[in-house]
Amino acid sequence: MSERNELGAFLRSRRARIRPEDAGFASGAGRRRVPGLRREELAHLAGVSVDYYVRLEQGRNQGVSDAVLDAVATALRLDATERTHLYRLARPAAGDGGGDRGGAGGAGGAGGGPEGRPGVRQLLDAITAPAMLVGHRLDVLAWNRAARGLITDFERLPAPARNLARLHLLDPDIAARYPDRDAMVRYAVGQLRVAAGSFPEDTELWRLVDELSAADADFRRHWAEHTVHVKSHGTKRINHPRLGALTLSYESTHFDASPPRRLLVFTAAPGTPEAAALRRLADDAADDAAGPVEGQDGLTPPSHAR
Repeated sequence: MSERNELGAFLRSRRARIRPEDAGFASGAGRRRVPGLRREELAHLAGVSVDYYVRLEQGRNQGVSDAVLDAVATALRLDATERTHLYRLARPAAGDGGGDRGGAGGAGGAGGGPEGRPGVRQLLDAITAPAMLVGHRLDVLAWNRAARGLITDFERLPAPARNLARLHLLDPDIAARYPDRDAMVRYAVGQLRVAAGSFPEDTELWRLVDELSAADADFRRHWAEHTVHVKSHGTKRINHPRLGALTLSYESTHFDASPPRRLLVFTAAPGTPEAAALRRLADDAADDAAGPVEGQDGLTPPSHAR
């Protein structure tokens, strides 16, 4: 939000992690009130005036040039993701990134994004592995039946609860399934930090951040450290209540939309116990699709029956 100086906070967090001696400054030169580099030292490394750099940390970044941002990023030793984040903070997008709430059941979805297109719903239904469409706030916007079997029955949740950060960090039953909790927290913080840099006026995003910060000390700690990263693939360990301990691979790809959406798919190497577990989920999803509709035995109807 506009009253939050995210640019300054990010710059200070990255300045604090550089040891003076690693940057060619004497660590004992003068009394240091804060860890890491002083502002004047960072300004010297970036080749800008101290006054100019101070204004940048104060959020007075109107008209800042590519050359200055590149020089500051180099002085701060930012990686590619952090460098992109710095640019987004220095040049925030217009608008609030809204219109990314909800999703519908099965491989459902509604609204102006890709989740509302019949082709996307058909794509999700055609994927036998667990797959879902995830928004920039980590809202689950659409999903297939295998994803429902792997994670939770999204359709039975109110729309605000269909959020991976809320589910993994605040829902005790689902959180207990993920043994790598710190990795889950870092993933959530990293993704939401990137979203905050892209859509600084997104009030729903900041409400989510405030909610998670108030409820979870680990999230609050990583958020204060300005953890920033984007993962398009990796592995995730899940202790599934019916399928047992699983180590699944995941891949994600972006849809051309604003705000961005990602298609997230969980897979397993052929011949592994995980592959057999995913086949069971696919078989269960096929049985569910062929089963009776709601009103006959209380089961949720398949997406094509809605």
